[in-house]
Amino acid sequence: MAGDRESGPNRASLEAVAERLRAGGRLASGDAAVLAATPDLVALGALADDRRRALRGDRVTFVRVCEIDAVAGGAGQDRLPPRAGEVRLVGRPADIGAAVAETSRLRELAGPVPITGFALDDLVDLCRADAAAVREALGALREAGLARVAEARADAGDDPRWIELAVAEDLPVARLTVASADSDGLANARRIAAWGAAAASVRAFAPLPAVAGPRPSTGYDDLRRVALTRLVVDNIDSIQVDWRLYGPKLAQVALTFGADDVDAVSPIDALEHGWRRTPLEEITRNVSAAARVPIERNGRFEIGTARP
Repeated sequence: MAGDRESGPNRASLEAVAERLRAGGRLASGDAAVLAATPDLVALGALADDRRRALRGDRVTFVRVCEIDAVAGGAGQDRLPPRAGEVRLVGRPADIGAAVAETSRLRELAGPVPITGFALDDLVDLCRADAAAVREALGALREAGLARVAEARADAGDDPRWIELAVAEDLPVARLTVASADSDGLANARRIAAWGAAAASVRAFAPLPAVAGPRPSTGYDDLRRVALTRLVVDNIDSIQVDWRLYGPKLAQVALTFGADDVDAVSPIDALEHGWRRTPLEEITRNVSAAARVPIERNGRFEIGTARP
């Protein structure tokens, strides 16, 4: 086993870190490097699962998302899936005016379902990183009906002031994501942890990249990244995995390696393969099989009832 190959100082260092974490302590200087160096994926996952349980108990939240292309729009669309818990505008809009117009158009279609949209770094770029312009844009989007900025890319920069500005404008960021498969997972986690309270308004961090790199990652790589992120990032409540991008099987295993929120479950419960194959049944069954309690939420992270 992997743990049998690790001995001497490395093993002793890992056990010292584990003891500190189990006692409720925080990582000390150098601990993240010790965790990243261990080949013992099982031990790493167990530590991350302990930390997840201390923070979140056995609850796993999930959200059913209807995505709308912010660039192409959905002008011909006159209804949305009735079971969506979030309507999300994805992609970079042409300008702030287009973003506001599409948000406003969707507000009538969405009804009580929260609308999220856009990447904060795209909005900042469209405003040429001018704080007054960003503040004005966020205010206009909020007035148009946006409930949260959908994401901020953790590997896009080191400045959390835009996240704080979004909070000040009552339009907080829903989650941090990773855009590039080439980015360093440990470096991303350390960067976010260093933001401290500035990132505490963000509800989830999805550490697995949204775009595959030239060399596909392995399940071992993905689970290591999830576990390390849960152990290093102590200023964000939830570690998230994307159901649509990474699939039910990896998402289920990730729930035992520190993840506790599942994003982008389909809102369309097609019955052609039988009710047991519908997205809602599949997500609740997979979460329950991982010995967790599935709880549906919406785009504001408001929680519904637990699923049996």
